[in-house]
Amino acid sequence: MKISINNTEIDYTVCGDGQAVLLLHGWGSNKEVWKNITDLLCDRFKVYALDFPGCGESDLPKEPLVLEDYEKLVLDFCNKFDIKNPIIMGHSHGGRVILSLLGNNLITADKAVLFDSAGVVIKKSFRVRAKIKTFKILKKFLSLPFFDNEREDILKRAQRFFGSADYAAAPQVMRQTMVNVVNRDLTPILQNINCPVLLIWGEDDTDTPLSCAKIMEQNIKDCGLCVLSGCSHYSFLQKPYDTAAILKSFLG
Repeated sequence: MKISINNTEIDYTVCGDGQAVLLLHGWGSNKEVWKNITDLLCDRFKVYALDFPGCGESDLPKEPLVLEDYEKLVLDFCNKFDIKNPIIMGHSHGGRVILSLLGNNLITADKAVLFDSAGVVIKKSFRVRAKIKTFKILKKFLSLPFFDNEREDILKRAQRFFGSADYAAAPQVMRQTMVNVVNRDLTPILQNINCPVLLIWGEDDTDTPLSCAKIMEQNIKDCGLCVLSGCSHYSFLQKPYDTAAILKSFLG
């Protein structure tokens, strides 16, 4: 199903009946990633899952987005469906959006569950910092008139080499969106979050390391952390039965 929000067609699914649960996927993913959790919850809750702009079946945004655009999208979606005081769950970038909404007191949630969430920025490794610095130097060098005919092709190849897989696979408007949101550190507003928060994390996550989860746990007033051993950034998919048991306990 689709709904128009801010002149963008947003694809979504809804199933079940009861208290609202809102599911927000991560970067480069889509609402289908939630199938196991949707199946688990639909007999007790009314579960909404949407595709962010540029993901799944939703339209590409007309221009690059910032974190505030994602906040507004979620708030407008909730208003259109009269969703109040939901249980809100997010993976990776979806978790970042939830932290921003809750930390800025833009939404009231009954409970929140964050799976391998983004939103806390930790110091980059020397290797990553060196790659970023090299790419910036290359871009400056390519601005010389001598490269007018080859600049675009060289930049595309450099972006594939220096950028992440998500960055390389994304359309240009989503690449700039990624740049706009990826380095937003929400640590200062975590203390403002008032609802109970459950963190479910892969022990071996390298995209959002476990150290990020521990910072969240320390700064959010009512927060618990469950670590899934042998799992990486999609821990809830790698251990669905463990995840189901944890969710059942947390949701009551």
